[in-house]
Amino acid sequence: MYDKYYHKAAMYDLLANYYKYLNPQLHVMYYQKHLKYMNKLIMVTHRAEQEPKSGQPMVRIFHASPDAPSLDVYVNGKRTIRNLTFKQETDYLPLPDAGKYRIDIYPAGKTDKPVLTETFTFNSGQKYTVAAAGKLADLDLLFIYDNQEVPPGETKVRFIHLSPDAPAVDVAVKNGDVVFSDVTFKEVTEYLPLSPMAVSLEARLAGTNKVVLELPPIRLRPNRSYTIYAVGLVNGKPALEALIAQY
Repeated sequence: MYDKYYHKAAMYDLLANYYKYLNPQLHVMYYQKHLKYMNKLIMVTHRAEQEPKSGQPMVRIFHASPDAPSLDVYVNGKRTIRNLTFKQETDYLPLPDAGKYRIDIYPAGKTDKPVLTETFTFNSGQKYTVAAAGKLADLDLLFIYDNQEVPPGETKVRFIHLSPDAPAVDVAVKNGDVVFSDVTFKEVTEYLPLSPMAVSLEARLAGTNKVVLELPPIRLRPNRSYTIYAVGLVNGKPALEALIAQY
């Protein structure tokens, strides 16, 4: 519901601005519609903050470190994932309860010293991705909230920059407009709500028309959410590439 109201509020805001000087009557009409959906958006957000969440938190782990070996993942001292390789993303794993959990990352088969240890707070009924990002010498765990709710019949997409030596990029429709601008390493964009469609995208050096990565064509289907990951290296191997996950 949040995304539905957000999409409509944004659409009517654009229309109101477009007709501001061309047709004052239409400007007022669309502005009133914009305010209507902004008020609904505020109410939905407030209600969501006040209502308790139910259900177990869920987490998946994504190995996005281009030079790290296969990894074992421990949650609160218990090995949960074995031998996770570069570009692999696990299924969602349920956690017993909401609260803080310690995540330890070890080279596969090793137990003497973790490569990285982080503690995160997981809320009831929410889904998260924990991504191992950066080169091994500077490894980091990104804690990403996955809001996969999609209004009926619609779709949405976001972009996550996980290439440690790639510059900031603009993600754009091929030979067209920019949809995500100036996305830097380890940055997670907001979801972009869309109507279902087939689309070809490209990543450009931020602020320019220079294409640094062509993304495979995507058919955005209704009632699904999509995440596009940029992984790998611009200079070196494994090479820079885009991975597309849908849920």
